[in-house]
Amino acid sequence: MNEFKVIEIKEGVYETNNAHAAKLRSKLKEEKKFLLNLMSSPGSGKTTLLKASIEALKKDFRIGVMEADLDSAVDAETISQTGAKVIQLHTGGMCHLDADMTEQGLEALGIADLDLIFLENVGNLICPAEFDTGALKNVMILSVPEGDDKPLKYPPMFQVCDVLLITKMDTVSVFNFDLKKCTEYVKKLNPDIKIFPVSALKGDGMEAWIDWLRSAAKDF
Repeated sequence: MNEFKVIEIKEGVYETNNAHAAKLRSKLKEEKKFLLNLMSSPGSGKTTLLKASIEALKKDFRIGVMEADLDSAVDAETISQTGAKVIQLHTGGMCHLDADMTEQGLEALGIADLDLIFLENVGNLICPAEFDTGALKNVMILSVPEGDDKPLKYPPMFQVCDVLLITKMDTVSVFNFDLKKCTEYVKKLNPDIKIFPVSALKGDGMEAWIDWLRSAAKDF
């Protein structure tokens, strides 16, 4: 029988990316650039929340945004209305960003004059959770219409995040979303995660989220 090698490519890819991400994160800390990675399903209200967050923080920080998508510039056009420095990243079919792509995006954006950079990752609850982008904090956005059992279906996403934003809270009664149950599911997966129920449309709960982000972006 012929001999052959079996190579675990996936594991090697993760190791290489993790090393790159750690190096990028260290560089960002040294340069005092706060990079926040936003992840969610498509249609979670991520862009609406991002826009509201920028409006609330743009007097305190010089803000930049990297909008990642398979092939569209709609979100970048929307966010550019806030006055933030924006760049659109087309992933060419890739369902996530890794550390190398993120670093390329930062270089293209030009962050010398920025303090706070948002990375709006590709809308997906699987791949983005597996690839460290080098961000200083990871934020997951879960919308009420998606259901309170989402943490049970996509545990890795909730495990890698520092913050969970539960959006569209103004629709709780319509979708029979159990906030207490959802919180329990999430805390079992990640006891240290911070959870902010919000409605970006109405402004409910946004103050607590903005206060956390302002503090995180100043003290790191």
